Amino acid sequence: MAKKTVRDVNVSGKKVLVRVDFNVPLDKEGRVTDDTRIKAAMPTIKYLAGEKARVILMSHLGRPKGQVNESYRLDAVAVRLEQLLGAPVRKVDDCIGEQVRQAVDELGEGEVLLLENLRFYPGEEKNEPGFARQLASLGDILVNDAFGTAHRAHASNYGVAQLLPAVAGFLMEKEITMLSQVLGSPGRPFVAIMGGAKVSDKIGVIDNLLTKVDVLLIGGGMANTFFKAGGLDIGKSLLESDKVELAGQLMQKAEEKRVQLLLPVDVVVAPAVSPDADARAVPVNAVPEGGMILDIGPQTVQQFSDRLKNAATVVWNGPLGVFEMEPFAHGTMGIARALADSQAVTVIGGGDSAAAVEKAGVAGRITHISTGGGASLKFLEGKELPGVAALQDK
Repeated sequence: MAKKTVRDVNVSGKKVLVRVDFNVPLDKEGRVTDDTRIKAAMPTIKYLAGEKARVILMSHLGRPKGQVNESYRLDAVAVRLEQLLGAPVRKVDDCIGEQVRQAVDELGEGEVLLLENLRFYPGEEKNEPGFARQLASLGDILVNDAFGTAHRAHASNYGVAQLLPAVAGFLMEKEITMLSQVLGSPGRPFVAIMGGAKVSDKIGVIDNLLTKVDVLLIGGGMANTFFKAGGLDIGKSLLESDKVELAGQLMQKAEEKRVQLLLPVDVVVAPAVSPDADARAVPVNAVPEGGMILDIGPQTVQQFSDRLKNAATVVWNGPLGVFEMEPFAHGTMGIARALADSQAVTVIGGGDSAAAVEKAGVAGRITHISTGGGASLKFLEGKELPGVAALQDK
């Protein structure tokens, strides 16, 4: 997927609108508690400033539902951005209108301006042409560096791209390159690990991966639906009863495609989802009547880890248990460490799996951690992402 990047256009002296993803968590005092996403955009911002572009950053934060909400202002982001950039960042209290236009006109070469939360306007998520036009009128070029929103056709990433030349930032480029490589020309054996609570969220991904991978490892709450399809008793565990038949079909498809689909051989059960619950590991065919499956067991961690040892490519999406609670974190943490120890090209599909490798302290040993959970899922499903499709081809 050869898309133009910031390197392919002349940005010197130009007003460059940059769609970034500064949707970061804030504490009660409104301070940024995790600046990973701000740091991820730094290479693009520094490059543009260095090339003497007039840099206009636009982002959303949270879900203000199309209204001004004081707790979702980007002031704290501007403060952290200024610290990371080591240069002043001017912040305006709106993203369209006269005050913004004036701030843009006053912007010097190499200077950075941050617009207010795009989602204070309903036109952003609705991709309203009028709102897109107002944003587009502020710049000469659009650089999209927000992979996290690329699966949505919003005004700032899709609407504006219909009106201005649009290219990828460095983060967007890296995401597209890594995910395309994994799906298009993976080293083999190619192993996928699928977790998370629901099969319904990942049907398309599993279906697409079954045409590409050699081994598929399934854990997390979604494994229960596969257990049920295999006739196992799962006690009072989470179950999508309307997806049992589908899980059976996916198992059959795996067989037809000669993909090894491995389910857990043992699980950690407890009577309730609680940090001080009485948790114990049992074989999958011995789940007690009142028990809930909340993690994969130690034998499964060993079996799955063995599969990762000789893998050449691994994609992981979704935790393998309720890893936020100590008694049920061992499976997810064990797999995170096994992934870090493997020689494979390892790609983590954002969201909870990204949080899990951070928690395990191995994030630095993973080849690529995607910044967009929903976007990476859509990509792995083989779907076109509107925010990517709107960029100019090379």
